[in-house]
Amino acid sequence: MNIKNSTPYLIAIFVFVGVSLAYFSPVLKGEKLFQSDIYQFKGMAKEIQDFRTEHGEEPYWTDAAFGGMPSYQLSTYYPNDYVKKLDSLIRFLPRPADYLFLYFLGFFILLLVLKFDWKLAMIGSLAFGFSTYFIIILGVGHNAKAHAIGYMPMVIAGFLWVFQKKYLKGFLLTTVAMALEINTSHPQMTYYLLFTLSIMSIVFLIDTIKRKEVLKPFFQSIGILFIAVVMALGANATSILATKEYADYSTRGKSELTISPDGKKKEASTGLSKEYITAYSIGKLETFSVFIPRFMGGGSVENLGEASNTYAFLSSKIEKRQAREFVKNVPTYWGEQPGVAAPPYIGAIFIFLFVLGLFLVEKKYKNWLAATTVFSIVLSWGHNFSIVTNFFIDYVPLYNKFRAISSIQVLAEIAVPLLGLLALKEFVFDDKTKEEKLEALKKSFYIVGGLALFFTLFGTSLFDFQRATQYDKMIEGFSDAIEADRRAIFFEDSLRTFLLILVVGGSLFIYLKGSMKQSFLLLIMGVLLLFDIVGVSRKYVNNDDFQKASKIEKPYVASAVDNEILKDKGHYRVANFAGNFMNDGGTSYFHKSIGGYHAAKPGRYQEIVDFHISKNNMEVLNMLNTKYFILSDDKGKKGIQVNPDINGNAWFVEHIKSVKTANEEILSLTGFNSKKTAVVNEIEFPNSMEQMNVVKQDSLAKIQQVSYAANAISYESKSNENQLAIFSEMYYKNGWNAYIDGVLTPHIRADYILRGLFIPKGKHRIEFKFEPTVISVGNTIGLISLGIFVLVFIGGFILLKKQKETVNV
Repeated sequence: MNIKNSTPYLIAIFVFVGVSLAYFSPVLKGEKLFQSDIYQFKGMAKEIQDFRTEHGEEPYWTDAAFGGMPSYQLSTYYPNDYVKKLDSLIRFLPRPADYLFLYFLGFFILLLVLKFDWKLAMIGSLAFGFSTYFIIILGVGHNAKAHAIGYMPMVIAGFLWVFQKKYLKGFLLTTVAMALEINTSHPQMTYYLLFTLSIMSIVFLIDTIKRKEVLKPFFQSIGILFIAVVMALGANATSILATKEYADYSTRGKSELTISPDGKKKEASTGLSKEYITAYSIGKLETFSVFIPRFMGGGSVENLGEASNTYAFLSSKIEKRQAREFVKNVPTYWGEQPGVAAPPYIGAIFIFLFVLGLFLVEKKYKNWLAATTVFSIVLSWGHNFSIVTNFFIDYVPLYNKFRAISSIQVLAEIAVPLLGLLALKEFVFDDKTKEEKLEALKKSFYIVGGLALFFTLFGTSLFDFQRATQYDKMIEGFSDAIEADRRAIFFEDSLRTFLLILVVGGSLFIYLKGSMKQSFLLLIMGVLLLFDIVGVSRKYVNNDDFQKASKIEKPYVASAVDNEILKDKGHYRVANFAGNFMNDGGTSYFHKSIGGYHAAKPGRYQEIVDFHISKNNMEVLNMLNTKYFILSDDKGKKGIQVNPDINGNAWFVEHIKSVKTANEEILSLTGFNSKKTAVVNEIEFPNSMEQMNVVKQDSLAKIQQVSYAANAISYESKSNENQLAIFSEMYYKNGWNAYIDGVLTPHIRADYILRGLFIPKGKHRIEFKFEPTVISVGNTIGLISLGIFVLVFIGGFILLKKQKETVNV
């Protein structure tokens, strides 16, 4: 290894480490960032983590939420996951500094592959990493999304290397980077990444044809990339197979129901509903937030301080102390989305450089990045441009599996800075004539600067800045004060954008005239880029968002209600109806909850909630063994209500109501006696009626739970006749196995979501064990893939070494 040649890159890495720790400096004191989603995650994952600590293995199942679900998308460590170990080596900094470092490093590698000078690459990477969107997702706890975004530039770099005919290096980088990308377990971001990679491949193919070059190298590149992606998939086989299996079972999968809870017919769907997918759709006008940070008012609420119109208005109506508190959270956002944590600001300077790139950068790169940007922005409009959105939902594979369509704008978050930096590279280092550069600079300034100036001068009179809030009717004139502040914010940020473009455009002009040195220009550009983007990001995630580690690690404190319920050491479930129980991870921290917090809830269970639990069907709550209800009175005080009619952990039924469709199955849970009757789909379980014929009533028959663990539950039964037992546990065919006296015995699904088992007369030991074959199958594929990659890597290293020795000779 040549230390001298490596020095610039080591310097860059040290800078990335230092900047990451400096931005999130509270981590140096042991503090941790409060992240709302992680707060909920800790509640959901508590049982899994406790099991892991106690038993030293993975349960792969949790009973703490939604009545029970696989842990694949919660907290799971798969066997022989060497990709995750590599990821841990890369992300060695304390969280969330590790993700910021990853942003920097991934983009730095991409710029080096594009032959950037290391200093410009370092500056560009720092500016890229501080994108407001990238920072705010850390603030709210979208860690998996941040993780996936961090590896995206590395994957792109691998593809580019292969297309540059550096086949071996490109193959190795693509395989490793794509393996790391997939390992982040955020399929939506990885799926979106495939769009820009596809656009790149198409644009490069068209460019090859136009140049009348031989097509063979291009298709060789595609073949190499295909193998690399397959290898990366293989290395993550366990998590991919497990995720796919659960996805089909979840709300992201196909529903068998053709009716809605109100009895109306609904269209069959293989994924999420269009309304759910497009709930967070960016308004067309709101797109300008990438250019002017608070174009639409910024986040849902902003701290406006005492200089605001809102404070002046309120302080004349209420106590100044109350007015000061209120203006810390003024509803400034007036866009179309339900709410936003911050604007998706890419940067005024990056937008200016992006437009400059449209005039200076090589066609194939320009076309690829411009197309990616337009593609992602148009799709981020969601229901605001339904003709395109509906086409993708209806016809593009997997597109209907993901919600929050606005997040596809992440592709523009990568493409815009990349094209902008390519433009800066061309402007500073390329041998184009001064006339060409000057003409491009003028056009860019007229377009971007003119747009910023237009909004500065006329924007406040063009828009009404109205958005209904809960405060509109409280005090006459209050909404007018808020709208005045929205106008002031708009003018302030529009002017800020124009001034930044003026300074940057002026600096480039002065450099072009020979009155500024190259190194000084790069320094100015670096300072301005960071001032621009960090200045905005710091408004939304800063030191104030950190707390003592003890509060983050133990986010929930048991209330008097929780402690009272915890006195009961049995195995039962809790329904916390004091809030939104289907978006509540806190209850799962202490109890076995029938609610929970997850983006992909178990599909059939969600349908049970929609059809029955939301309508207070007590028979359904009884069959779920819901012993305690947490309720709140008119004053918000929480209390407990005990349910005396629960069915218990298991019970024998006297009858089967046989149905043939999912519609009949779920509707049959209305007005039935869950203690005596089980609803079974005879099409899926054709032998159930035949087995039921030999079941006879036995008033002395008993079945009881004798042991419980997340992945293994035992019961004892005693009866003088054959019986059908129903268990208050979720049916999940891909993993749960039933054993009677140690003999594997098929079980059925009953009552739409529960487990049923025919038990012969006599005394028996019944065990349910979660033994998912997907883990062992995935592990085998993963080890084979890893072995092949290691052999290729060693062979490639030897080949490169021989080639180098041949050149030296």
